[in-house]
Amino acid sequence: MAHETLPDLAVFDAVLFDLDGVLTPTAEVHMHAWQVMFEELFAAWDITPPYTERDYFDHLDGKKRYDGVASLLRSRDVEVPWGDPSDPPSADTVCGIGNRKNAVFERVLRAEGIAPYPGSLRLLDALAAAGTPVAVVSSSKNAEEVLAAAGIRDRFAVVMDGVIAERDHLASKPAPDVFVEAARMLQVEPSRSVAVEDAISGVQSAAAGGFGLVVGVDRGAGKQDLVDAGAHVVVNDLEEFVR
Repeated sequence: MAHETLPDLAVFDAVLFDLDGVLTPTAEVHMHAWQVMFEELFAAWDITPPYTERDYFDHLDGKKRYDGVASLLRSRDVEVPWGDPSDPPSADTVCGIGNRKNAVFERVLRAEGIAPYPGSLRLLDALAAAGTPVAVVSSSKNAEEVLAAAGIRDRFAVVMDGVIAERDHLASKPAPDVFVEAARMLQVEPSRSVAVEDAISGVQSAAAGGFGLVVGVDRGAGKQDLVDAGAHVVVNDLEEFVR
């Protein structure tokens, strides 16, 4: 049931969605993969304090993989060489550690598959019926694989993901670069468009990009934290927008 006070997203020129935690529950897979990998790493390197779920929201959620690794290690006063994206998962570099986590994520995705949130799918259906363009703006390099696995890749004319961001040297969320570039690719003005995010860094990115409406989806980050980051409205599920 839609809230009467919520704006009609179909009146905007476009709606740009984050992927993990907004369209698909892949955030849960990412969270689990990060936890497994960092708990093993912290134990092997005798790093304290131990990894907690809060670390995911504070340092990893919404960021490009390697930026997230560097941020979390820095929070424990640990510095390692950046390395190269081609580093094997066994390498003790930022890139190697990020690749180690990604191997866990890909294994789980292949084994269990993924399905879009029902409420998010209903909103996509409503926007399609209204003729409102939609795009995906994800920091993940797995976005194409996740969208295909969820059966919704063909709904999006534009997918701005971690692969494109790295290729074009676009700064990671919370910088506005990826959202602004996705709007450009979709040929819409941010000020007349909606950005939908569940991550604090993603909300900050959209707010910095000047989007006309920034929607926070509270999947665990916390309503007040999302508002403080720049969300104009926060919902628990995107079905609340379906009229």
